[in-house]
Amino acid sequence: MRTVRRLLYREILSSVLFVVLAFLALFFFIDFVEQLEQVGKNGYTALQAVWSCMLEIPGHLYELLPIAVLIGAIYALARLAQSSEYTILRTGGLGPARALRLLAVLGFGFALVTYVIGDFVAPWTEKLVSALEARQRGGLELGRSGAWLRDSQPTPEGERRYSINIGAAVAHGEFARVRVYEFGPHGDLLSRTTAARARVDRGGQWSLEDVRISRWVADAAGQVRSEDQRVAQMTLRGGLSSDVIAAAMLPVKTMSTAALYTYMSHLSEHEQAAQRYEIQFWKKALYPFACLVMMALALPFAYLRARAGGVSLKVFGGIMLGISFVLLNNVSSHLGLLRQWTPWIAASMPSAIYLMLSMAAFQWLVRNR
Repeated sequence: MRTVRRLLYREILSSVLFVVLAFLALFFFIDFVEQLEQVGKNGYTALQAVWSCMLEIPGHLYELLPIAVLIGAIYALARLAQSSEYTILRTGGLGPARALRLLAVLGFGFALVTYVIGDFVAPWTEKLVSALEARQRGGLELGRSGAWLRDSQPTPEGERRYSINIGAAVAHGEFARVRVYEFGPHGDLLSRTTAARARVDRGGQWSLEDVRISRWVADAAGQVRSEDQRVAQMTLRGGLSSDVIAAAMLPVKTMSTAALYTYMSHLSEHEQAAQRYEIQFWKKALYPFACLVMMALALPFAYLRARAGGVSLKVFGGIMLGISFVLLNNVSSHLGLLRQWTPWIAASMPSAIYLMLSMAAFQWLVRNR
């Protein structure tokens, strides 16, 4: 059985590696062509474009690995079936259950690699890409309305709430055009603080520069008047860390599973819509297991007869299956957000459907072929 395991794993691993390299080369070329439009603008060089495209590779690898596993496994198993090697393995004692267990172990290995890339490598490189783009453009603009966050602090008079608007991100933990609105326990606006630049550390302490403070106070007659004050620098203590703020401004692909959980918990605590990030959290948490599903989906191709189609036809079928999985995975996320589905159901539905299809096809082929 050790020889059988070594044969199957060697064939599948070499095929998957070939498919991965082919896909990454294609996506690198597409990214580089897109980056050429920015070369020469604001000192952006071709070398920086190449570096940016290389930093995109882990993100592409994370997204493509389950599809590459499917196509590579189908190619390897179909080739073994065409040359009658898999038939010899079956007559030598490789039953369906044992073959499924062998491929499940390899699928778990691919799932572990996908998890490491998606939770550690890809978020780090995507943040570097965002920082590189921000430097090239002079900052990361967040649209006309900017990014809005909420915070709260307990006081002896009651809980005070803060609405924070950030116009642009200069670097990690550094922002521009910051506005902080302070509300009292009864929802009344107490003050507005604007700053041209701001820095925030992991502990939640804000360092503001070029600050203007407007306070609204009531006099003895009950009339509300505004008091303005300008200071060069000041500090504010808040509950938002730089990681939480970065999560609100950077693309979702820059966030790990733990960062998504932290941010969606923050949104829920402050009564903000968190379903989009809940779906992304479950999608990110369950996505590595798609490699296991793809391996199960490839196994039935080993039981197809050689005259049922050549290897190229079966590989084409694998490509179509992979594309349909990606399509259903994206559609289910959007439908879950629109229809208010339970987040973990919306995220797990594509993998569950394809796993059931693979098991049904596998059972039918084993019984009838």
